[in-house]
Amino acid sequence: MRRIWSLAAAMTLGLAAPACAQVAPAPQLGPEWQLPLASIDERMLAFQEEAHIPGMVWGVVKDGRLVHITGNGVQSLETGEPVNAETLFRIASMSKAFTALAILKLRDEGKLQLDALAETYVPEMKGWTYPTTDSPRIRVRDLLSHVGGFVSDDPWGDRQQPLSEADFTKMLKAGVPFTRPPQTQMEYSNFGYALLGRIITNVSGKPYNAYIKAEIMTPLGMTSTTYEVREAAAGRLAMGYRWENEAWALEPSMPHGAFGAMGGVVTSANDYAKWVAFLLDAWPARDGAEKGPVKRSTVRELAQGLNFPSIGRRGGLEDGQGCTFALAYGMGMNAAQDCDLGVTLGHSGGYPGYGSNVLLMPSQGVGMFVFANRTYAGPGGVNRMGALELNKAGVLKPREWAVSAALAAAHRAVGAMYVAGSVEPGRQALAMNFLMDRSAENWAAEFARLKEQAGACKPEAPVMLGATGNLAGYFTWTCENGEMDGNIALAPTQTPQIQSLRFGFVPPPKPAE
Repeated sequence: MRRIWSLAAAMTLGLAAPACAQVAPAPQLGPEWQLPLASIDERMLAFQEEAHIPGMVWGVVKDGRLVHITGNGVQSLETGEPVNAETLFRIASMSKAFTALAILKLRDEGKLQLDALAETYVPEMKGWTYPTTDSPRIRVRDLLSHVGGFVSDDPWGDRQQPLSEADFTKMLKAGVPFTRPPQTQMEYSNFGYALLGRIITNVSGKPYNAYIKAEIMTPLGMTSTTYEVREAAAGRLAMGYRWENEAWALEPSMPHGAFGAMGGVVTSANDYAKWVAFLLDAWPARDGAEKGPVKRSTVRELAQGLNFPSIGRRGGLEDGQGCTFALAYGMGMNAAQDCDLGVTLGHSGGYPGYGSNVLLMPSQGVGMFVFANRTYAGPGGVNRMGALELNKAGVLKPREWAVSAALAAAHRAVGAMYVAGSVEPGRQALAMNFLMDRSAENWAAEFARLKEQAGACKPEAPVMLGATGNLAGYFTWTCENGEMDGNIALAPTQTPQIQSLRFGFVPPPKPAE
């Protein structure tokens, strides 16, 4: 079943950047990408074989473009039709980000409030019995971040996909048992996201799936994406299988129902890449017109979780170290601080017949995703290993924060003070605390000490000047005896002035003996 195909550029697939992104076409990938992309393909193929997956597609999105798309295997064992970039897969719980963003969009439009009680929008919840007399009642925000007090329900929730809206209403009226009081611990709940789907329906006045398609998917050009497998284009649906008794068995194809909000999206690699590009385009924050179906600042809220972090552990590449990282569930996305990849947003998808994963690295403008047609295939680990391959190759480059005029002016003042050996040339640029924290006399002594180590420096020459924000940054000067590193922080005054300044001399490396 090794029917691998690979296309290295989105233009080959006819994929345009989403209208909201307004980014230039991605440049041709340089040769430095070839080795890590080949390693990703090898890892994916090995995982597919080991996990007994009939068909799998994986892609890399960079700067608004699907720059690498590869697949192997078949979308149907019965027909032998190979997978491709237009094959439709269920992506299961990766659907939750669409639900979360729709809630935030309705909030933006003034139609709901995140801190309002969920029962405000779902009246059937008003009669519920909570587990303790001091339990807070569930807010909309609690449902987004899985702190509603419901039990984790993956096996049960996955089979509720076709539940009718009428039967869901009966369930809500009867009430549900809690596993703990709300707002005390994060516990993943498909039922909670089904409730969010009902909120979207009630608030928008449209069926949940119709609202998502009209307000988010269609504006992004996701024309093949649907919630209803019966609407999938003929011959393009990847059939779902489970591996049982050393053989594949066809899973039942469940229609859309009340639990579609937790995992019902059916999409292709070409369509999903548009969604990934749209999400990544929200970073960095910047000036400019809003052209997407949801504001950039709203998209960035998907990374905001409540105060229920956990500690995760992942392995590294074969020649690298693993990583312990902090993790919190935001809104439809897991947000983590990875020691190698930086801030990441991701989500897995597990469903009868399907398994998927998405990993976004917003600071680098890169996203990766995998679709598979085997029950709970679990490609999250191999997808993250792929990201580590890119990191190892040095192609994951953080987007630079633009140096503000205030920071550039402060750097010029610092250079003048260093050259003069005195704070006098830059005195007007100093915040009121600066000379209280270290006197002018002691700064003169510090400049003299640094010059003894570094020799003459050239702060007026081309230097490495970077920013970590509009009011903070770093620099590197070339000096006679090595390099001088420094950090500048400005005060939050109407005219920003220097509140702190740090230097560190870096001598050249000693020659090998």
